[in-house]
Amino acid sequence: MQTDFLVIGSGIAGLTYALKVAEACPDKTITILTKTQSDETNTKYAQGGIAGVMDPEQDSFEKHIEDTLVAGDGLCNRRVVEIVVKEGVQRIEEIISWGAQFDKESDGDYKLGKEGGHSEYRILHHKDVTGREMERALLAAIAKRPNIRLISHCFVIDIITQHHLGYLVTKSTPDIECYGVYVLNLVSNKIEKILAKITLLATGGNGQVYRSTTNPAIATGDGVAMVYRAKGRIENMEFIQFHPTALYEPGIRGQNFLITEAVRGDGGILRNHAGEAFMEKYDQRKDLAPRDIVARAIDNEMKVAGTEHVFLDCRHFSREKFVEHFPNIYAKCLSIGIDITQHMIPVTPAAHYSCGGIKTDEHGRTSIKHLYAAGECASTGLHGANRLASNSLLEAMVFAHRSYLDAVQKIGPVTYREDLPDWKADGTNAPKEMILITQSVKELKLLMSDYVGIVRNNERLHRAMKRLDLLYEESESLYERTVVSPQLCELRNMITVAYLIVKCAEFRHESRGLHYNTDYPTKSEMIQNIVL
Repeated sequence: MQTDFLVIGSGIAGLTYALKVAEACPDKTITILTKTQSDETNTKYAQGGIAGVMDPEQDSFEKHIEDTLVAGDGLCNRRVVEIVVKEGVQRIEEIISWGAQFDKESDGDYKLGKEGGHSEYRILHHKDVTGREMERALLAAIAKRPNIRLISHCFVIDIITQHHLGYLVTKSTPDIECYGVYVLNLVSNKIEKILAKITLLATGGNGQVYRSTTNPAIATGDGVAMVYRAKGRIENMEFIQFHPTALYEPGIRGQNFLITEAVRGDGGILRNHAGEAFMEKYDQRKDLAPRDIVARAIDNEMKVAGTEHVFLDCRHFSREKFVEHFPNIYAKCLSIGIDITQHMIPVTPAAHYSCGGIKTDEHGRTSIKHLYAAGECASTGLHGANRLASNSLLEAMVFAHRSYLDAVQKIGPVTYREDLPDWKADGTNAPKEMILITQSVKELKLLMSDYVGIVRNNERLHRAMKRLDLLYEESESLYERTVVSPQLCELRNMITVAYLIVKCAEFRHESRGLHYNTDYPTKSEMIQNIVL
C-alpha cells in the first residue's frame, strides 16, 4: 500500500491532523491506522475537559502561561507554552465548528470549570465525557472526507528506515529517514508494508506498564518504543503523572475508573481513614494543588496508615448538580454501592499521563526526517516536569495543526522508496505457550509499580533495571524465534518504555515535579533539614 500521508493513531491528535491535511490537499491520500476500533483511544477516556482562555475579562493568556510554568517545575519550554496557550483558543473554536459540544450556562455562555494548578475558571467540558465528545465530532467530520482511509485492527510493528536497507543506523547517523511502516493486519493475520511520504505518530501514552492505570489496554507506548528502536530522540520519560483520584475497587487491575479532577474543582475534599482533610498539611492550595503534590500526599497518607486508598468526600454536593456535571461518575459509583451523597468515594493514585516521549520541535518534527509526532507520545516541551490539568487535549490539537502546516509544505519533493524489502519471518514458529508473554507482562507491571512509582530511590531503580534486563533478553529471544503477535509486540514495546523511564530516572539526580527520589531531597526539604 502507498499513501501520501500516514497517521498512526486515531485520537484527537491523529484525527485533527488528518482532517486538516485532507481539507488542504484534496488530491492527496491520507491513511489512518488504529490497532483496535477507531474510537478506542486515550482521548475517549479524558473526562475533565480542555483548558483555554475563553473569558478574557476574568482570565488572561499570561495567567494560563504562568500556571503551566509553575506546574512544570522549571522544565517547561516557555516558547512552547506561549504557543499552546495563545493558539489553543483558535483550535477550541475550530473543533466547536466541527460539531463538538461543550456545556453551557442558561444564558448561553460556556460553563467553565477549575482544576488543580489553575488560578482561574477556564476548563471547557462536556459532562464528564469531554474526550469522548471531541472524538465523536472528529470521527463524524473524518467520515465526510473521501480522501481519508481509516483502517482499524492494524498493529504497527516498526518504522521503516535505512536500517531495513542494510545500512548501519545509530543515534549519530545524520538524516535518518522514515519511509513508512510494517503493519500486522489483524484481520488477514499477515504483515504488510505501507509506504508513506509523510508519517505522523499519534500513538498515545504508556500507562499499561503500571499495574494500576487510568489508561485503556491499548496504551502500551508503541510509538515511543518504535522511535527508540529507529534511533530517534526520546526525552523526559521519568516524568510519569499519576492521577491522584482513580476509583479504588478491590481486585481491579489494568484500567481503573477515573474520578476527574473537576470533582475537586467543584469542591470535593480528600480525607484519610480518620476522616481528616489532609491536603492542608502538604500545600496551601489544599485539594487544588498540582497533581504531583496531591498524588504524593495521598501516597504518604496511605503508607502512614497502611491502607490501599483514601477518600474523596462529595457528601455536601447537591445530587442534582453532581448528576448533571458527572453523570458517568455518579452511575459508576452507584453500580458498586456508593451513593455520593451518603458515602465517600474510595480513591487511589494510578498511572495517568506521560509528560516525556518522542522529542519534537515547535512544528511537531522528530529527529527522523518525514516523521512527526503529536499528542501524548510526543515531548514538545509544554509539560516540563508535570502536566497542568486539561492541557493535554489542548496540546494535541495545537501540535496536530502545526504538524499539518509544516507537512503540507514539505511533501512536494518527497518520493516513495520503492526498494524496501518485505517483512521476513523465515524460521519462526507459533508460540507454544502464551504464558511466556502474559507472565512477563505481569512481572513488568509489578516491578514498575513497586520500584518506579510515585516515590522512588536509587536502590529501587537499580533493582528495576536488573529485572528489566532479564525481561528484555527473554522477550527478544521469543521475538526472534516465534511468529509476531500483537501481545508479543506490546510486551516488547512496554519493556522498552519501562527501560526508558528507569534510565531517565537514574540520570536525574534531583527530585523535580513528577520524579520524586528520596535520595535527592527537594530544595525546600533540604532547607528544612538544615533548620532542624
